[in-house]
Amino acid sequence: MRVVMFGYMTWGHRTLAAILGTTHEVPLVVTHPDTDNPYERVFNDSVADLAAARGIPVLVRRRASDAELIERITAARADVMVVANWRTWIPPTVFSLPRLGTLNVHDALLPAYAGFAPLNWALINGEPEVGVTAHMMNAEFDAGDIVLQRATPITDEDTVVELFDRTLAMFGPITVDALALLADGRMDWMPQDRKQASCFHRRCEEDNRIDWSWPARDIANLVRAQVDPYPNAFCYHGPRRIRVLRASVTEAPFGGTPGRIFIRRGDGVVIVAGVDARRGRNPGLVIERVRTDDGREHTGVGYFTTMGGYLTSHPHAGPDTP
Repeated sequence: MRVVMFGYMTWGHRTLAAILGTTHEVPLVVTHPDTDNPYERVFNDSVADLAAARGIPVLVRRRASDAELIERITAARADVMVVANWRTWIPPTVFSLPRLGTLNVHDALLPAYAGFAPLNWALINGEPEVGVTAHMMNAEFDAGDIVLQRATPITDEDTVVELFDRTLAMFGPITVDALALLADGRMDWMPQDRKQASCFHRRCEEDNRIDWSWPARDIANLVRAQVDPYPNAFCYHGPRRIRVLRASVTEAPFGGTPGRIFIRRGDGVVIVAGVDARRGRNPGLVIERVRTDDGREHTGVGYFTTMGGYLTSHPHAGPDTP
């Protein structure tokens, strides 16, 4: 088949590489321009460079709606389009151009976690698994009929990096397998249950701010959802920002006021957490490793040299810094 590829960053790169490893032809690649957005520079293998190295024409677009783009796709005589990590809406006038339609590959178990940063959001929310869905594109965002879907469990030790590696490895194989089904004439795809749908926005710095009214488990999930090279979860100790690099949850409850710097535990320090922490039934969060804005890393006990005082979501003047 003749496959036009819409892709961006490492997800698009891996998907294009997999298609190029088959007998399908790729007459055109469409990708986004480079960006200064820190989230979009984390895993930024270039789709344009891969296409250029294989002599494939490349169009660079922020949006997929102009007349030239439509003309180029039409001229490419595409049987199908494949989309992987395209960051803006593709209108029906574009995704309906190929005779078999457009296949979108998304790193979530749709219909849940449509939109952006699905792995981060799923890990923060304590989901038991994540995965990849190949579906036919329709006019609604990430809502088309499911062609194939593959999952991987989330363990207690996983960070977003492990989930990224495992789901990224699925992109190429699921695309190749879905294209094989399309080439065989399959059309009996599974509609999404829209009652189970959810859609998430791009993550930004505000989304990484620790709220000590959250349960300790949720905060620990936020920390492991934002490990390096992602921007880290952070809070404030007096006027100083600290980035929390590693944290865990206590087995025993710790009561009091959310954010209180309570007691040492091994190399870490227990922080009271949870909106109802005053009842003394919530586990605490053990901060095991932090980074300050000067780039230095510390163990919990290495940074918090005295107990008492509070961690907060926003800076404040006070005696709580070491």
